[in-house]
Amino acid sequence: MSHTVRAGGRRVAVAMLLVATLVACTTAKSPAPAPVTWTKVDVGPAEPVTLTAHDNQLLVGLRHRGAKVVPELQLLDATGKRTSIPVKPNPASPYAFEAIWYSIAYDGKQLLALGGAAGGAHSNTRWTVWTGSPQTGLVEHPQDFFTFGGQTAGDLYSAVITPDGRALLGSWGGVQTGNDAMVWLPQGSDAKWTRQNPAKTALQSTPSLLVGPGFGTTLGERIVLAGSQVRLAPGVVAQEAAVWWSTKLNQGWSRIVLPDPGNRSQANTATCSKDCVISGYVDGQLALWRLDAAGTAKRLQGVPSIPVGDKDKLPPPVVNGDTIVQVVAQDNKVKLVSGQDGHWTVQDSTGPAGPVINAALLPDHKLYLIAGATLWQTTLS
Repeated sequence: MSHTVRAGGRRVAVAMLLVATLVACTTAKSPAPAPVTWTKVDVGPAEPVTLTAHDNQLLVGLRHRGAKVVPELQLLDATGKRTSIPVKPNPASPYAFEAIWYSIAYDGKQLLALGGAAGGAHSNTRWTVWTGSPQTGLVEHPQDFFTFGGQTAGDLYSAVITPDGRALLGSWGGVQTGNDAMVWLPQGSDAKWTRQNPAKTALQSTPSLLVGPGFGTTLGERIVLAGSQVRLAPGVVAQEAAVWWSTKLNQGWSRIVLPDPGNRSQANTATCSKDCVISGYVDGQLALWRLDAAGTAKRLQGVPSIPVGDKDKLPPPVVNGDTIVQVVAQDNKVKLVSGQDGHWTVQDSTGPAGPVINAALLPDHKLYLIAGATLWQTTLS
């Protein structure tokens, strides 16, 4: 009897070993994808701060610390050739000589740039507006102090060009409360810019709803703003990722609350072509949404859990064929999140480190990235 028990025990042990082996084989992790290899792009002694892609051209906004004219601009073509674009501050505008590029818009012909430099007793940002073309250079147009300054001044963040005109985007002291989203349009020529009235539009804050966009781009004739709204009610303070868009330049504004906002969410940046891909965070984790041209938004599922906080930079996502690519920094390490709804891959990077500032994709699948104070390039598959 004892012999039979021992034999049965051995059979059970062997069976358990086989099961354990099968489980181990089926649950073993797939090998990590190969890291992305980046190459440094030489832009001279200046520090890259902005990227703007149009067709096969890339505009690189630069900051040349210590130079007489701090802001610089270069154009990279498909061959990688660098061409310097003249930057011409107005002698009557001392802050223009020290400006740092915040946003540069380019439609293949004309340029619109927004620069800023800290100044005054409170070191508030002194904003400067520049227009021109790659052929003629960027010319600064001094503005009246109260165009962008004063006790109710807010912030500026984007310059945009649509088929119907150009605009500067930011915020301003609210008609009723808080800050309203603000649009500046040129009056007549580029020499004078004026604030538009947001009253009774989706850009106005109310006692129960504060608007807070912080990034702007375009979708055809539309201006698209990304940010968050804050709903206020007794016992309720709810911050939710949202998008505002117009029907045409500064007309017909509406607000779209992005779905699945969690307890606290924010839309940081967006890229729009036929539709919009929006990046931000939900409850402190990376989140991506898709917004179609009809105004239907969807939160993309299965996005890897990567921490994103209020102060973290998220470059606009890029779309490479059918694949969405989001560059993000985690613990000072650059990662690429790529894929489609429900299917994603995370790759480490070889080369860049530090905070990621901006990213842009050209038609030849070359992805450019500003990380730290360096411009990098890789080719996506």
